[in-house]
Amino acid sequence: MPSPRRVWLAVAAMFFLNGGLFGTWASRIPTVAEHHNLDGGWLGLLLLVLASGALISFPLAGRASDTFGAARATLAIAVAYTLALVMIACAFNLWLTAAALFLFGAGHGAMDVTMNSWAGEAERFIAKPVMSSFHAMWSLGAGVGAAAGYMAVSLELSLLTHFSLIGITMYVSTILLGSIGWQSETRPRAAGAKRFPLPHGVLLWVGIIALCASLGEGAIADWSALFLVTVTSATTAQGAIGYAVFSLAMVIMRLIGGSVISRLGPASAARFAGCSASIGILLAVLPANFMAALLGFFFLGIGYALIMPLAFSRAANDPDTPPGIAIASVATLGYGGMLLGPPLIGFTAHFVTLHYAFGILGLLALFIVFIAPSLERF
Repeated sequence: MPSPRRVWLAVAAMFFLNGGLFGTWASRIPTVAEHHNLDGGWLGLLLLVLASGALISFPLAGRASDTFGAARATLAIAVAYTLALVMIACAFNLWLTAAALFLFGAGHGAMDVTMNSWAGEAERFIAKPVMSSFHAMWSLGAGVGAAAGYMAVSLELSLLTHFSLIGITMYVSTILLGSIGWQSETRPRAAGAKRFPLPHGVLLWVGIIALCASLGEGAIADWSALFLVTVTSATTAQGAIGYAVFSLAMVIMRLIGGSVISRLGPASAARFAGCSASIGILLAVLPANFMAALLGFFFLGIGYALIMPLAFSRAANDPDTPPGIAIASVATLGYGGMLLGPPLIGFTAHFVTLHYAFGILGLLALFIVFIAPSLERF
């Protein structure tokens, strides 16, 4: 049996790989758009194709995790996910690009489910709340992937060269850490079980908490720069700082999140997270000042950082639902929030301006505070 440290490194490596490949793709979105001469509408459709692949993969990955074991499924999906990144670079027309992005989204979403199932097993084995630290490794991987993308653009590397080098390097280095012979629990699919399950009972409230947080994450990712420019009169360059501050706060909090959850417990930690996010929105919206808004984004990052690890940890330990299915159902609502957040803010901004549309995130953060007890384990 591997040591707790070895188990943590194995699972953390999978989170790093998942985030790293996604960050690599995200860093070259402008290149792909330019290559195919895409305007905002067409690019939005391509991103929707990617998201659709992820949503469809969630229940299938949950079933695979329970049938074959989370660790085995994660290692297998990692291969397909890496190859899908390279396929994006090989696509020479829009239709092939869409197909590659669908597969890439499916690989990303499927691995998200199986690696979180494995993380739940690892957390029980280590006997400490380490789920948050795994999600920190995802954020770190995404940052490394984005930084490598910046270097690739600076060096004028082609998409194929960039994606092949990063994909092979990240896969080989992380798969060596991840291959520890871990034997995951398996649970055959029950007769009459739904093919595309949605959360129910307490898990429904867990999924709603994940939805509230991921909706905010998606909104900050897509609208923070424009918010700073239009509301605080920041320059375009200053506008980019907002998401960087938000991401930094998320990484820091996820690294220390285990200690916070151990001290406070899941429900109190979620209340703390919701209150932090609420304060962040107040700082961003009320003063309409650049520095205050940056501080607000930092508080938002602190708040949102804890919610998804708490939600996935609660799902992985649900007493009534197999972990693969439980995580897949919660992930469906969580990922739906990432898709819903940006258009919801945009639609609301059409009527009340972007400044006050951000107030929706504050209301959702307060809702997290009220339903936080659903994250307690039983």
